[in-house]
Amino acid sequence: MVLEIAQIEVKPGLEAEFEAGVVKAVPLFRRAKGCSGVTLQKSHEKPSRYRLFVKWETLENHTVDFRGSPDFQAWRDCVGHTFAAPPEVEHVVQVVDGF
Repeated sequence: MVLEIAQIEVKPGLEAEFEAGVVKAVPLFRRAKGCSGVTLQKSHEKPSRYRLFVKWETLENHTVDFRGSPDFQAWRDCVGHTFAAPPEVEHVVQVVDGF
């Protein structure tokens, strides 16, 4: 499993609109090849900063399958106008499971 972590800075004042856009986009992720979950977290200290966590079976499920699909553009249509800057995206794999 590969975890995509996207740090997203939202234009101040558009936080509720961004959150609603993510809710609207959940079905896009649900039907994406290899996607097994998506969650959104908001920074307590910086209320315009979010982290989107998306679970993928493989890196290519995100970088090739999803990004190359019409659903990627639909995702951006739901939330892209709220971005203050392009998201910072990285992919991680778990190496230790403490408990």
